[in-house]
Amino acid sequence: MTFIKSIQTSENKIILKKLGKPGPELLITDQECISIAFLDTETTGVNRANDKIIELAIKVATFEKSSGMIISIDQVYESFNEPGEEISQEITLLTGINNDMVQGQSIDWEMVDSILKDTDIIVAHNASFDRAFVDKHSSVSPTKLWACSINDIDWLGRGFSSSKQELLCYWHGFYFEAHRAMNDVDALIHLLTHSSYDVDRPVLELIENSQKPTYVIFATHFNYDPVKKDTVKANKYKWNAGDKIWYKNVNFDNLESEKEWLTGVIYDFHFDGRVEEINPIDKYKL
Repeated sequence: MTFIKSIQTSENKIILKKLGKPGPELLITDQECISIAFLDTETTGVNRANDKIIELAIKVATFEKSSGMIISIDQVYESFNEPGEEISQEITLLTGINNDMVQGQSIDWEMVDSILKDTDIIVAHNASFDRAFVDKHSSVSPTKLWACSINDIDWLGRGFSSSKQELLCYWHGFYFEAHRAMNDVDALIHLLTHSSYDVDRPVLELIENSQKPTYVIFATHFNYDPVKKDTVKANKYKWNAGDKIWYKNVNFDNLESEKEWLTGVIYDFHFDGRVEEINPIDKYKL
């Protein structure tokens, strides 16, 4: 467990502040700016193919690109959505959202598209999850660059042993009511622009990494071995049931080391897998 050095303490106790609404930090700048849409969904479950959105929140902010400071909060949108099926008790306990709250409610996807179309990046915590749901309904989202505040920020390198949003917020000295879409969005903005960072704000790292090349390593010519399979799986390789192959997404900086690791685990002497580059627009798509 690691807390930021500037966190408040009292009599061997950690003091957590309740999250407020994010707002502008600079009123004017002559530096280059970037528009970022922070997005979160609450859903009926974690099955990206079959489950449905029950709540969506988006907040668009303009940032000074050199400092990562917020210039303005530009657009805000949130909506419940009736999923066409019962919301389970488990999801209600997790999110506080019940069937009565979403009854007759629907997301205005034309409005969503009008908000997203002029943004430079869409950001979510676990972007591949949220993107899978939003891409189904939005005509703009599939054409946009998405970034992930889990994968595009080296939280471990910053001294944090987990990338779970709630824990990161606690370690940065604040708390919020999690698993409600706009609360999660506001918490993410606050986390990525936290005042404890004089330089190298997490949002700057995210912007930089979102535009770096990403690759998929496919473990081709992998003769099945249960021990090797478990080793590969433990190293965050995923199974593609359709193509019957293990694969992993890696960034450019880790590509060669990952190839060497895979060679040592399943190949004898030479890397015999396949590497494909991912178009930045296709990052975090299913």
